[in-house]
Amino acid sequence: MRADRRRLIKAGFLALSLGASHMVRGATMMAVRIWPAADYTRVTLESDKPLQTRQTFIASPPRLAVDIEGMELNPALRELVGKVQASDPNIAGIRVGQFSPNVVRLVIDLKRPIAPQVFTLPPVASYANRLVLDLYPTQAVDPLEQLIQERTATAPTTAPLPMPAMPSTDPLGELIAKQGQKPALPTPSTRRQDFEPAPTASMDRPDHPPRPSAPTDRLIVIAIDPGHGGEDPGAIGPGGTQEKDVVLKIAKMLRDRINTASVGASPMRAYLTRDADFFVPLQVRVQKARRVQADLFVSIHADAFFTPQASGASVFALSQGAASSSAARWMAQKENKADLIGGLNLGAQDAQVQHALLDMSTTAQIKDSLQLGHHLLRQIGGVGRLHKPRVEQAGFAVLKAPDIPSVLVETAFISNPEEEEKLRSESYQQKLTDALMRGILQYFSRNPPLARNRSI
Repeated sequence: MRADRRRLIKAGFLALSLGASHMVRGATMMAVRIWPAADYTRVTLESDKPLQTRQTFIASPPRLAVDIEGMELNPALRELVGKVQASDPNIAGIRVGQFSPNVVRLVIDLKRPIAPQVFTLPPVASYANRLVLDLYPTQAVDPLEQLIQERTATAPTTAPLPMPAMPSTDPLGELIAKQGQKPALPTPSTRRQDFEPAPTASMDRPDHPPRPSAPTDRLIVIAIDPGHGGEDPGAIGPGGTQEKDVVLKIAKMLRDRINTASVGASPMRAYLTRDADFFVPLQVRVQKARRVQADLFVSIHADAFFTPQASGASVFALSQGAASSSAARWMAQKENKADLIGGLNLGAQDAQVQHALLDMSTTAQIKDSLQLGHHLLRQIGGVGRLHKPRVEQAGFAVLKAPDIPSVLVETAFISNPEEEEKLRSESYQQKLTDALMRGILQYFSRNPPLARNRSI
């Protein structure tokens, strides 16, 4: 009995000892990622435990220092230095070092003044704990002004921004040795294109005579919204195809088609809510479309379901009440979770304003959206199979712009191996793009855009 008691006591001490060592063990860095974009650059640090941090922003020269407590420098953190791209519009370089036995310091050298947002995200989907550093330029470009300038003028040559020299006295204490030279800032490539209006693309013969299209002599803006992006890959096909990549390719093809078309005397211009691989919150997608006073909003996705047998394209409009089917309701719930996966900063000051925006949908907007969806669905049905022969409705957050006809197009089921292969095909992507373009033009043939004060 005494021997058994001694063994139990010894085992108890061992368990307590292991428990204590586990408690004092710091977090382990599992992965680091950088998502560069003109809108903002995101740096993500993924760890097995929540990270405790302190950050300091130095305005001149601009850089952000982040101290991570309870952390030891490991290979994953060292990889962060080499992940900075020379083309990153916001980050010039990253230095990382062991500041003290239990503190790792990151110093992010910046190319321009930045308003940083630092926040944490709990585990969700395939991600563990995440520390997110969102680096927003303090002087953002007005997207509507940029569209108008692209219409009226040839882009001027823009000189690269000079990198400021490091001060002789480092406000951070010169605690991290400079790791190599910063990459030189390249001259930004112009995205402005010659915008001479081309003849309106051909359309199928309408079922009934269209209303005459009165010339408005203004820029017609189509907001194209490639779903997901950045931290949020969207659906992933059995062959590894990521939804975010496929829909971005289709969106860029559609942009090129729109930018060479016109409606009557009015040239068209496409505006992408994201033009690279970065995350955009659902409400911000709506906000972006409204900032450019878009005439239409088309969100592009690639569907997924539990079983690989599901197939066909779908078009969705907003529903103020119940969804038109249980599948539509399930789809909306799945798409509305994008913010959780992509990583939304709930502490942002304008979060309440953005949330309120999503409660302003109107009956007129839904009616116009259904008309747009009908034309798109008809054209898509000519190049591939439809999942449902009608426009479905559900409470998609991304469709809640109160004054813009908005639809969400599920181009195919990426979870279906055959349709995944089609989505990867440039030939199918082009056919789908042509169908979307015909549907947009057919909508305008029956719903001429009204004149606005917006000039070109």
